[in-house]
Amino acid sequence: MKFGVIGSGSWGTALVKILTYNGNEVIWCVRSEKMAEHIRVRHHNPKYLSSVYFNSQSLTVTTDPFLVLANSDAVVLAMPSGFAASYLDPIKHLLADKIIVSAVKGMLPQHKMLINEYLKEQSAFNENQYVSLMGPCHAEEVAAEKLSYLTFSSFDISLAEKIAACFKTPFINTIINSDVYGVQYASVLKNIYALGSGILHGLNYGDNFQSVFVANAAHEMKTFLEACAVVKKASTHAGCKATNNYEASVYLGDLLVTCYSLFSRNRTFGNMIGKGYSVETTRLEMKMVAEGYPASKSIYELNKEMLAPMPIAHAIYKILWENLDPSLAFAEIESVLI
Repeated sequence: MKFGVIGSGSWGTALVKILTYNGNEVIWCVRSEKMAEHIRVRHHNPKYLSSVYFNSQSLTVTTDPFLVLANSDAVVLAMPSGFAASYLDPIKHLLADKIIVSAVKGMLPQHKMLINEYLKEQSAFNENQYVSLMGPCHAEEVAAEKLSYLTFSSFDISLAEKIAACFKTPFINTIINSDVYGVQYASVLKNIYALGSGILHGLNYGDNFQSVFVANAAHEMKTFLEACAVVKKASTHAGCKATNNYEASVYLGDLLVTCYSLFSRNRTFGNMIGKGYSVETTRLEMKMVAEGYPASKSIYELNKEMLAPMPIAHAIYKILWENLDPSLAFAEIESVLI
């Protein structure tokens, strides 16, 4: 199978490493011709995960997404969610016959939709050709070939198995899942809770409170996903399934690693907010996108439909979007945790 990859940040770079490691033929769309030429000549990304070297025999690098579509059977989307619409709008009419593998860890903030929902609305995309690729894993550890698990979710289980087989390596184990909506919403939520984890660290709370916070965040996430299962099941042919094991790695595991790991950009973002930096200053200081910032607003708006009790996510939204003092917000959170 020929893969196209769109997105040249750390996650896109890690996924290209996995695919080329396995000998898959890959055409990679990167953001600039300067970057493309560097990768062609020196076989590594000069900006992200620069220690990773690629098997150049199976890799073609371009800046043209139309060339990617013309030369691939499956297209891996690995751009930040905030930029996904601008990447997809020019090419969405060409995606009908493609397998789409979304590694986007967020909702499209302009539309408050997941990638599959957006493609279905914009181009009558067949959701049976959609695979969601989620963690838990950090790009840095994939690059270092530390054992990681990837979860592949699709309404078509045979397609998920086919795609997963292309990613399996000695350092990547793969899991198959049919909860397309749930795993994506879990990925959105864990970034929001990781922001909260960073904020409480910046406010000088200790490990004891951190554990209470994360345990309650896990419960809140499960409550939202169960509400999602009811709402989405009524509006799609498959939707979410309330019988999912929300303690599995793609749900609880991804939440834990994002809240605790020093690689977590959302935790770093939150830590700066807790220490007194403004949102705008933090965004300028950060070298990479923290998906939890726009996600907090998207989930706040979406939950007007879901009606799940979400005091933690709501408090983080108010800190980031309504300028609520973090210490006051966490004083409120303390009163509802169990």
